[in-house]
Amino acid sequence: MTVVRGMRYDDLDQITEIEKECFSLPWSKDSFERELQNDLAYYQCAEENGKIMGYMGMWRVLDECHVTNVAVLPEYRKMGIGSMLIEKMVEICKCSEIQAMTLEVRESNAPAIGLYEKYGFVSAGKRPRYYMKPVEDAIIMWKKI
Repeated sequence: MTVVRGMRYDDLDQITEIEKECFSLPWSKDSFERELQNDLAYYQCAEENGKIMGYMGMWRVLDECHVTNVAVLPEYRKMGIGSMLIEKMVEICKCSEIQAMTLEVRESNAPAIGLYEKYGFVSAGKRPRYYMKPVEDAIIMWKKI
């Protein structure tokens, strides 16, 4: 059974492998170690039988959260892992008196945009040339909690 739980230091080797597979400019293991020490960061991972299938992170900024990363290994996509992660993060926001969540997503990433819209995120503008490798605009999305 898949569980969503807080990310731990012993997850970081698997997390950095997910980063390399999912992103053209992956975060380093050191970056995640710093995030786990950050009192304003929340990181959750989806795990089954010791295998990390995906993860999500966000930073608290006053009464809002900025989603930093959402990643699910390609072989586990379309299995509800992304939904489980978003549901857990929304629950964390509600328990933390957070009023809104925001994120950026590649303009071409229709599956991610659809997932975010399913959970009430709405487009609120663009960030031109936000992403590199390849260069692409980001759609800014917001969700009220």
